[in-house]
Amino acid sequence: MDELPDSSIHLVVTSPPYNVGKEYDGDLTLEEYRGLLREVWKEVYRVLVPGGRVCINVANLGRKPYIPLHCLIIEDMTKIGFLMRGEIIWNKGSSAGPSTAWGSWLSATNPTLRDLHEYILVFSKGSFKREKPEGRENTITREEFLEFTKSLWTFPTQSAKRIGHPAPFPVELPYRCIQLYTFQGEIVLDPFMGSGQTALAALKSKRFYIGYEIKREYVDLAQRRIGEYLNSPT
Repeated sequence: MDELPDSSIHLVVTSPPYNVGKEYDGDLTLEEYRGLLREVWKEVYRVLVPGGRVCINVANLGRKPYIPLHCLIIEDMTKIGFLMRGEIIWNKGSSAGPSTAWGSWLSATNPTLRDLHEYILVFSKGSFKREKPEGRENTITREEFLEFTKSLWTFPTQSAKRIGHPAPFPVELPYRCIQLYTFQGEIVLDPFMGSGQTALAALKSKRFYIGYEIKREYVDLAQRRIGEYLNSPT
């Protein structure tokens, strides 16, 4: 992100890679993985405007042991200097498929919890409040505001097979963050762009977007999906 000027981005919405053997992951230790993310979060801090927000979608990992990744990210973000605004629980239960990951079936020997939720961690740079820039409008509706300010969001997951990416979040997730935390015409950044979900949400909300992605296959996928959206009749 060296090419981005200081204090030029209004919102970051992203979901980092999980380092759990996906095709785009590296084989890093937990500390190496946290170090990689910290470098990204430091750049995010640099490029955000004062009061700019960050929304990080993350799930916890593992069972032996369970790794509270959301807690580790909160620790690293606060050490960098971010102010934490809160956390949203994304309830994915409505689209949960059949699972056999019960551990010990009908036995207390080792039952396993099946995660039906992920987190959206929300931070600010320097200040909790942003003044409304002259000439820029809010676009969130009354109904959206009442729903999006709840700490529990319920909407279905996105099909990896249909999108062509192993771990896409639904467009609804960045759309809600963009509507809640930015004004029309502002700039949204996703440093782990993947299949382009944040870009599509930004276009839907009449915002500008910047995305970074290191895998050429997913760059092409995101560009194709953005082109299809821009050329669609609606």
